[in-house]
Amino acid sequence: MEIGTWEIKETSFLRDKVEQNGSRFLIGNGFMGYRGTLEEFGKKQLVALNMAGLFDKNGDSWRESVNAPNPFYVKTVANGVELNVLTADILDHEQTLNIRHGIHTRKTVFNVNGAKITVKSERFLSMQRENLAALKYTVSTDTDITLSVDTYLDTDIWNIHGDHFTVKSQKDNFLELETIERKLPIFVYQHISGLESGSAKTVKAGEDVSFTKLCGIYWGEKTVNSDKDFSANSELSFDTLISEHKAVWEEVWDNCDVKIGGDDEAQFAMRYSLYHLNSIVPRNTDKCSIPARGLSGQVYKGAAFWDTEMFMMPFFSFTAPNLCKNLAAYRINTIAGAKRKAKEFGYEGAFYAWESHETGDDACTLFNVNDIFTGRPLRTYFKDCQIHVSADVVYGLWEYCVVSGDYSLLLSGGLEMMYECLYFFYSYSVYKPLKNRFELHNTVGPDEYHERVNNNAFTNRMVRYVADAFESALKYVKENSSKYYDEFCKTHDISFAENFKERLYVPGPNQDKIIEQFDGYYKLEDTTLETLRNREIKKNEYWGAHGLASTTRILKQADVVMLLNVFRSEYEQSVKKANWEFYEPYTEHGSSLSACAYGIVAAGIGKQDWAYKYFMKTATVDLTGDTKQYLGDMYIGGTHPAANGGSWNTAVFGFGGVSYNNGVLDISPSLPKHWNKLEFKLIWQGIRLNIVIEDNKVKITSAQPTDNIKVTVNKKEYKF
Repeated sequence: MEIGTWEIKETSFLRDKVEQNGSRFLIGNGFMGYRGTLEEFGKKQLVALNMAGLFDKNGDSWRESVNAPNPFYVKTVANGVELNVLTADILDHEQTLNIRHGIHTRKTVFNVNGAKITVKSERFLSMQRENLAALKYTVSTDTDITLSVDTYLDTDIWNIHGDHFTVKSQKDNFLELETIERKLPIFVYQHISGLESGSAKTVKAGEDVSFTKLCGIYWGEKTVNSDKDFSANSELSFDTLISEHKAVWEEVWDNCDVKIGGDDEAQFAMRYSLYHLNSIVPRNTDKCSIPARGLSGQVYKGAAFWDTEMFMMPFFSFTAPNLCKNLAAYRINTIAGAKRKAKEFGYEGAFYAWESHETGDDACTLFNVNDIFTGRPLRTYFKDCQIHVSADVVYGLWEYCVVSGDYSLLLSGGLEMMYECLYFFYSYSVYKPLKNRFELHNTVGPDEYHERVNNNAFTNRMVRYVADAFESALKYVKENSSKYYDEFCKTHDISFAENFKERLYVPGPNQDKIIEQFDGYYKLEDTTLETLRNREIKKNEYWGAHGLASTTRILKQADVVMLLNVFRSEYEQSVKKANWEFYEPYTEHGSSLSACAYGIVAAGIGKQDWAYKYFMKTATVDLTGDTKQYLGDMYIGGTHPAANGGSWNTAVFGFGGVSYNNGVLDISPSLPKHWNKLEFKLIWQGIRLNIVIEDNKVKITSAQPTDNIKVTVNKKEYKF
């Protein structure tokens, strides 16, 4: 694999890299994502055009996102030999992804009985016209050949849990499909220029055979008048479409690029992470969010997790607040599902889905993992005990409001959502009269190896955050929209909120400054990761659900350290240092969410070497493929957008030292020793700032008036 300034390239074809490259070379535009496969590939090679926000259930299988028909399938036959890298003789091969403009290219030279035949392709999913997919395909030869090229909309596609549509009607250039569960329409169009598909022709030496193919993919309400929309798009040339597509990407990079001086590897990894985030974020809708595996396929049912709010939304709140607003609004729009879930488990308020689909109902099952030895499903408590997700949802909304300075969502369901989440926690809590406090029992924190624990420190502190945020939001509404405030107070009993907040137990540091992860954690077996790995009997054993780690101190991912990351300005340096050093040796980092939390906290306590190590682990996760591919016997491959977001968080919050408190933005940088420069852009309360950190100095500039914002450097007031 070769890496350039803006490109990633494979210079040979390796069969064992097909699945990984499918994720590594992904293209997307927020509406759909296409895996980085080759045009001749089929479902065995995990080809997928994954649709954002479209879900289906086949029989008793898990509900998951829908892969649409493959629009880019091409079968090419020269002198009776199919030009397929899986079967033909390859002389040379290149596969490239340009991350500056979201364009995938390939060039393969085949040997067919002495003839050198070159196949080139270029494709993209339009950032300007989200329903449009475009391909340019060229075949050239050094010897006269007989050539047949066939391209069509391939419906024999990869699915994890069954087929998800039926074909209602089919014409040469049009497919009408219908999802199985909800009977939603899917229309797929194609327009081919420069090719008579399927017919054989003689191609002279030095002659090119080239065609362009435009495809339109529409579903649900978007199918209305889709024929007119696609007809208008198909009149535009490939060059025009790719030009406007590039222009959108240029604007994206102008708003969010992070420049690193003195470290080319880190620079590319940073931009690669940002490329993936911008490829998968919904750009024109608040009806869906970002799935845990992005748009790389149906893994984790295509559902949105807490990953979005805690790892990705910080990036969008500071660089693309309009997109962040959509993500926050999605949770408001799905509150009915959260309230149904609370009722299902016997609680009040809004209990948000651990795995959220379009209605907000929980796609998570009670049996998520199969036992690797028996094949039997294991009971897990992700769905019913990971209550922190409701707090994470509030965190995402309120942080958007504070960072952007836009509080309009509070009046369109946001305040209601915050209230219902707080009321859920109140109904879930246990009051201990002898201690005169509320506690949270039977929970699962970020560390999923320890289930059904009491007083998980991260969870309890996040619930306190909800109470604080609701109080601040209520105050804002009272001061800025008294009529709405009065009506809200008439219909909502808020009398419980202050008492619950004051008496909610939040574990704090002990005499050694360590925060116990949950009640009884210190009583667990004190062992090492190496010891636990040596106890494994079979590869891919699941360590949770009464598995290897559940009775030990070994944890899956950052938990207390995640707490110290989120509330990094709240705890003293000595507390952060003590807990980082205590928990780091116990942490497996079995989740791609873990490394960034350790990196950010490390940067803040002067452990720059460790911070850099964890930054690179996070930023290169989809480049190296060095992550778990199976959970038990369940495939969990694909891209890792939470880690992509974590890369930006580590660079900006960790090395850049960005924090905010009481309406003041502070920048207290601490760069890795070999970085000579860090430059990034932030939008703080509507004002776009350009920040350059170089030679231990911070330079902040803005083309807008900055009188109404407060910015400090190393906690000292900064004058523009």
